[in-house]
Amino acid sequence: MSNIEQTLSIIKPDAVERNLQDKIKSEFINNDFEIVEEKKIHISKDEAEIFYKVHESKPFYKDLCEYLSSGPIVVMRLQKDNAVLENRKLMGATNPKDADDGTLRKKYGISIDKNSVHGSDSVENAKIELDFFFKD
Repeated sequence: MSNIEQTLSIIKPDAVERNLQDKIKSEFINNDFEIVEEKKIHISKDEAEIFYKVHESKPFYKDLCEYLSSGPIVVMRLQKDNAVLENRKLMGATNPKDADDGTLRKKYGISIDKNSVHGSDSVENAKIELDFFFKD
């Protein structure tokens, strides 16, 4: 039985700065994701704070918001069977040093902060995050 889902993927400022967006997009396509829509944007620190509000109480919150708003990002609506889980697998562990070989963060991530990609962590959050960037 098919379980088509949509999830948000962000190619973060460190990867855009190194011009990796085409390489990363082709990884999604090669893993049977459909890129339903995408756009390159530069969000403000205020917008980043709203986006990452779920992490507000954590010590890394301020740095995370500053980083996401530090340069252009590419936001994508991805679709496939079990998209949320499949995207998490493809991204790899948050810290590139801990990520499995072949994952996006192992290949492209610089550090736990500059780990090149973001993906929704649940179907519920995917809907919230997609609505944040792709308001109909």
